[in-house]
Amino acid sequence: MTPQEFLLPAAALFAVGLYGALSQQSIVMLMMGLELMINGLVLAAGGFWRLVAPAGADGQVLILVAVTVMALEMVMGFAVTTAIFRAREVDMTDAAGDLRG
Repeated sequence: MTPQEFLLPAAALFAVGLYGALSQQSIVMLMMGLELMINGLVLAAGGFWRLVAPAGADGQVLILVAVTVMALEMVMGFAVTTAIFRAREVDMTDAAGDLRG
């Protein structure tokens, strides 16, 4: 397996996520873009780990933990987004900007 086989999809995921995070005003779409960017980084890290230590399963366990943490992070983000929407009827990032303390 060559580095190009996992770096190209990882870079594509990161680029699409970056575009999505920077171009959208919806909180949900922003979170989706961030998730795609993190998935690109996890894919690149897993591919490099496979090149460095192909015999061990340590990289697979680390990626499984990272994906689990990402799922929990998205659940918490959607809970906060739902709470903001229910309290203020706001679903855009510009309108939710006054929540800063």
